[in-house]
Amino acid sequence: MTWHWLERHRAFGPLAALVVLYAVFAAAQPDTFATLGMTLVIVLGGIDLSIGSIVAFVTVVIAWLLQAGWPPLAAASAGLLVGGACGLANGVLITGLRVTPFIVTLGAMGIIRGAAKGLAHEQKIDAPITWLNGLVAELPRGQSWMLFPPGVWLTIAMALGAFVLLGYTRFGRHVVAVGSNEAAARLCGVRVRRVKVAVYVIEGLLAGAAGLMQFSRLTVGDPTVAAGLELDVIAAVVIGGGSLAGGEGSILGALVGALLMTEIKTGCTHAGLSPWVQEMITGGIIVVAVALDRFRHRGTDAA
Repeated sequence: MTWHWLERHRAFGPLAALVVLYAVFAAAQPDTFATLGMTLVIVLGGIDLSIGSIVAFVTVVIAWLLQAGWPPLAAASAGLLVGGACGLANGVLITGLRVTPFIVTLGAMGIIRGAAKGLAHEQKIDAPITWLNGLVAELPRGQSWMLFPPGVWLTIAMALGAFVLLGYTRFGRHVVAVGSNEAAARLCGVRVRRVKVAVYVIEGLLAGAAGLMQFSRLTVGDPTVAAGLELDVIAAVVIGGGSLAGGEGSILGALVGALLMTEIKTGCTHAGLSPWVQEMITGGIIVVAVALDRFRHRGTDAA
């Protein structure tokens, strides 16, 4: 009986393999790293509108350092640290000044994007070809044993790390507690300020990783890249079950949301839709997803 079932459904094998491969390579998109970081921030009850600017700034920093003669590993590490520093600045300003994350990161979006343009003199920075350019490129024949490019493995490792961090650690429970009820979390002994700053630093590091992947794809430092990225990653997190009210969200759900957003973009491109139409669709998805989330919470509160 089992054999006949396998024979009848053997055509689904290649289809399943195609879906898996598409999902794996879609995961190597720079958006994925940014989505992981945004998930943590949204579960915390915050928001970050500067994430696209951080990605652009990191591409410029890496290209600028490579052009200055830095070793590739040092330049990549510096890019990650720059992303972390931007996240640290956001976290400190939010907790220190007690200003809403929306306002702080809105200001940071302009400051960081301006810094990227200033460092690049408002033009792309060409960088020498190094192994960084092969992070998401097709594997050469001699490295086929790796199955996937290094960038894909890096994405998988970071996704697993974020999954464990949010779902199976004390820190992750504190993040959820702060997002659910900050006052109650503080009364329970959670160091709210430290948790907030730590989350924004982690998000900045993941944005730095997204910038590294973006640089690997572009092979240049581009201060104008990733404009509007924040909308895409917010949409991915919300589609994946995250709540902008805080306290809810998962890494797996965000990854599924990111995959769906990639599918939507691909479908729009194949359909010949203009970029402005795609932007309207993304905005509409965010509005619908947030509305559904609010209706769900109203139903829960009423019960």
